[in-house]
Amino acid sequence: MMDIVLISCGKNLLMSQYFLSLSVCLIIFLRNRSIQENGDVKIEQKIDEVSFGKIFAICCTLMVLKSHSLKTFSQKYPPVKFLSEKDRKRILITGGAGFVGSHLTDKLMMDGHELTVVDNFFTGRKRNVEHWIGHENFELINHDVVEPLYIEVDQIYHLASPASPPNYMYNPIKTLKTNTIGTLNMLGLAKRVGARLLLASTSEVYGDPEVHPQNEDYWGHVNPIGPRACYDEGKRVAETMCYAYMKQEGVEVRVARIFNTFGSRMHMNDGRVVSNFILQALQGEPLTVYGTGSQTRAFQYVSDLVNGLVLLMNSNISSPVNLVMSRSQIQFLSEAQDDPQRRRPDIRKAKMMLGWEPVVPLEEGLNKTIQYFSRELEHQANNQYIPKPKAARMKKGRPRHN
Repeated sequence: MMDIVLISCGKNLLMSQYFLSLSVCLIIFLRNRSIQENGDVKIEQKIDEVSFGKIFAICCTLMVLKSHSLKTFSQKYPPVKFLSEKDRKRILITGGAGFVGSHLTDKLMMDGHELTVVDNFFTGRKRNVEHWIGHENFELINHDVVEPLYIEVDQIYHLASPASPPNYMYNPIKTLKTNTIGTLNMLGLAKRVGARLLLASTSEVYGDPEVHPQNEDYWGHVNPIGPRACYDEGKRVAETMCYAYMKQEGVEVRVARIFNTFGSRMHMNDGRVVSNFILQALQGEPLTVYGTGSQTRAFQYVSDLVNGLVLLMNSNISSPVNLVMSRSQIQFLSEAQDDPQRRRPDIRKAKMMLGWEPVVPLEEGLNKTIQYFSRELEHQANNQYIPKPKAARMKKGRPRHN
């Protein structure tokens, strides 16, 4: 009687384990069956030996394949730092499958924390975080923050909201709900479980500013009924709610006012200047400029922003903080309504109190983004889809979901 010991590891190897177990059962059956007739002994033994040889070969092959699959499985994830129980935090990221959220997910996962990513995939994409699916420290939930969420967490990064003009103007009521009711739900969760909440606010709270540069004490110059108001005023109300919860309920809040950010995983047709210029240049189309082209913006690469968000979350600064850095034919188009003419943030507060400032040069960040866009165009061309830059537009008719 031959004993065979099989070891099976990994939930993605259950089929191999099943076939190995079945093979062992067949071997035991063939080796131990009773032979009733003397005249059939030699024939049955030959059949037994041939069957055993074939099945043993199958078992060996499956074990090799299984070993290879286990090796691949164990190397599937990016390297993750080990943190002790007292240092490891349970963190919720709303909008965690989006452009900025997915990069924040990468950093916090590799830092060794336990993450729950919530996204309704309006602008977020599963492919942005699919490399973490199955990891013991990672959970992905398809959920809209407009609905309450009941989980236990230590920190909440509240990033959920469409951020580019074409997306937040597509369904302005939904944008308002996400930034008001969604923020209210996250603040309620923070209050219940004693978590600290970081709100990803925006430079849009300054509107079309009349003061340059804009520091955190500037109240802004915003049109409350313009086409961008759903986002601008939504974020302003979100900030108001954060400080109301802090003063009345003792909730720990952090507010980051984020300026223009670019990098991999941003939507190619989101209507913003970097994505528009790169996409048009790669496709050999005219570069479009709205108005006179004299508008100014400050830019930062996404990794710099993510580092700033983490520093702010773990700081003692509860007041708002600005986070930002600073041959084709050109085609001039009509200026978009309420488009800010000048953006020049004051980041002295972030430098002094967080020790943070962007480190990725603009040219280096643009090169990385261009490479990403080139890969995306190649991939989408193979699938017969070529994206076009979008100008901000209003949704026609009544939205199907509000």
